[in-house]
Amino acid sequence: MSIIYNPQQYKLADKPMESFIDADEIHEIIGSHLNPSMEQVEAVIAKSLNKNRLSLQETAILVNANEPEMVDAIKTAAKQLKEQVYGKRIVLFAPLYVGNLCINDCTYCGFRSSNKKQERLTLGKQDIIDQVVALEDTGHKRLILVYGEHPRYDAQFIADTVKIVYDVKHENGEIRRVNINAAPLDVEGYKIVKEAGIGTYQIFQETYHKPTYEKVHIKGTKKHFDWRLTGLDRAQEGGIDDVGIGALFGLYDWRFEVVGLLRHVNHFEAVYNVGPHTISFPRIQSASGFEVDKKYEVSDADFTKLVAILRLAVPYTGLILTAREPGYIRDEILQYGVSQIDGGTNIEMKGYTSHKEQQDLDHEQFEICDDRSLNEVMEELVEDGYIPSFCTACYRLNRTGEHFMEFSVPGFIKRFCQPNAILTLAEYLEDYAPASTKEKGYQLIEDSLKDYEDERFKGKLIERLGKIKDGERDLYF
Repeated sequence: MSIIYNPQQYKLADKPMESFIDADEIHEIIGSHLNPSMEQVEAVIAKSLNKNRLSLQETAILVNANEPEMVDAIKTAAKQLKEQVYGKRIVLFAPLYVGNLCINDCTYCGFRSSNKKQERLTLGKQDIIDQVVALEDTGHKRLILVYGEHPRYDAQFIADTVKIVYDVKHENGEIRRVNINAAPLDVEGYKIVKEAGIGTYQIFQETYHKPTYEKVHIKGTKKHFDWRLTGLDRAQEGGIDDVGIGALFGLYDWRFEVVGLLRHVNHFEAVYNVGPHTISFPRIQSASGFEVDKKYEVSDADFTKLVAILRLAVPYTGLILTAREPGYIRDEILQYGVSQIDGGTNIEMKGYTSHKEQQDLDHEQFEICDDRSLNEVMEELVEDGYIPSFCTACYRLNRTGEHFMEFSVPGFIKRFCQPNAILTLAEYLEDYAPASTKEKGYQLIEDSLKDYEDERFKGKLIERLGKIKDGERDLYF
């Protein structure tokens, strides 16, 4: 018997900082919606295109929709929804690995404690400054700091490194947004990190299937499923309302993980009245010391489909695609719903100043498949009609958490984030772009200005573009 969806069921059942994943529930929901009809798929798509978040049951219909015409309909709808909500902007960031000491032994990770080939390193203050200067000199404004799980990387250490990053100003460069990917903290720890002015705090559950989770996490703090699962609840309790979730696809059935991610969204909405700011969906890649059963390896076809499903399921949640994926996959699924990507990525310790021509898996967490420079990524985005964005306005104007949802649902993202993206693109073109990129970028800006029917607003945007050409920076709406 299928489980009848009740939109209030999780508000009644879920409690702060208590486990909420029921594998039997997820399996039954998926199993109860096998072989959906085209009419069922179209009905779910219609609901999503009205910008309504999907239930677990409706999402299960989409993950079980396998006929080619169904998959085409899902992807077409995802592309349409993305353009309606987000416009043509794509946010860019870069990861910066601060330390790879780790007490965990995770079978899929190059940082695993049993991997004796991995060279262990923690960046000192000058190391961090050097890496940030190198990133600023390419044009980056947004970073995510990444840490292994180790007692040395406690809340105060994270807060101190964040402050170092924000203090680095080189020529016209500055980092305006620092996100965190680190181990779960206790509530007091999150309060310390919040005071440093972080943006999003990311914790990926990796897999929502507890037996698989316990199998691939051999030892260390990360072995405890519920402690990790409730990690972002503690962040909320500590005052961080901007959080990011994710699953590592390839550890277990991708359909289960998609529904698990949606169940996590339900939990946040039920308990804290706001969903996660972002969802990430990395696929497993090779790593030094890698030991993973390939039984659940996700094909390119299923991967592109699941990204489109996530976009339809959560219309207003940011979707992050990383350089784990090769360029051709990134180029395809950008159109299906991705809102953030990294560019010019190097995940080796001190990698942004080493200038090595080849990756070395003994110095990295995993293999990346897109090693294009930031400008190569920027130019390709521009050529494809996307507006690359380094905007950080919402975070600095306190438009996060519930406040962000208040603005984004009526179409705020497209109305304000797109012009802010144009302004940050202009900064990049003036300060960092070679001549060919600059020419193409300003042509894109000129073409984008034609879309503005509000002449008064358009005039303000043109005025600010003029100020950027005259040397002013950090202008936003």
